[in-house]
Amino acid sequence: MLPEHQRDVRELSSVALAFVGDGVYEVLVRQRLVIETRLPPAKLHSRAVRFVSAAGQSRVLEFLLPMLTEEEQAVVQRGKNSSKASVAKHATPQQYRASTAFEALIGWLYLQHRQDRISQLFEAVWNEFSEEFLA
Repeated sequence: MLPEHQRDVRELSSVALAFVGDGVYEVLVRQRLVIETRLPPAKLHSRAVRFVSAAGQSRVLEFLLPMLTEEEQAVVQRGKNSSKASVAKHATPQQYRASTAFEALIGWLYLQHRQDRISQLFEAVWNEFSEEFLA
């Protein structure tokens, strides 16, 4: 049983899950960039943006979809169906919805203490996109 001040992850909105997932994913990207590159701060930021932008996350989600369980795919679908008040300046509405879905998935996994699964998915993403996003 959860303490009174904690809510069941299944009760959280997709936007709330995405809020958490956005932070978790950004930390993972920044950590990996600092560990694996010797870029100056300005370049670290510009490379991180390629990973965490709506367009980048949309591509990442498309890549990951075949690897997701049914339960994870359901979280992604909920995230795509959620609505936010605004849309990113440099993304299409479809990219923005996909990025929200990706962030919701990461937030959902994080709040379920599934760091092992986050690491597994992140490794796949890094291996697939790091050369392109770091160029």
